[in-house]
Amino acid sequence: MNDSRDHHPPSRAAALRYTGIGAPTVVASGEGVLAERIRALATEHDIPLYENQKLVELLCQIPIGDEIPESLYITIAEILAFIYYLDVSLDESV
Repeated sequence: MNDSRDHHPPSRAAALRYTGIGAPTVVASGEGVLAERIRALATEHDIPLYENQKLVELLCQIPIGDEIPESLYITIAEILAFIYYLDVSLDESV
C-alpha cells in the first residue's frame, strides 16, 4: 500500500560558480546519490549550502555550463550577498 504522505521527492542539488564576471554558471546538478555527492563536496571544500526546493528544481533544468537566466538574477544575488556577509562577519570575529 502506497501512502502519499510517506512519499518524498528525490533529493536534488545544484552547484553554481560565480567569478564576478557575467552571471553565475551551473557547474553541477543532479538527484539522489549525485545530489548527496554535490553536497558532500561542497561541505568538504567549505562551500556554503543554501536549501530551497523550488530554486534547486529551476537550477536543475539549466544545462551544465550555462549561466543562470535573468529571471533568477535577483534571487541568486540575494543569496550571494548573504554568503558574502556571513564570510565577512566570520572573518571579523576571529
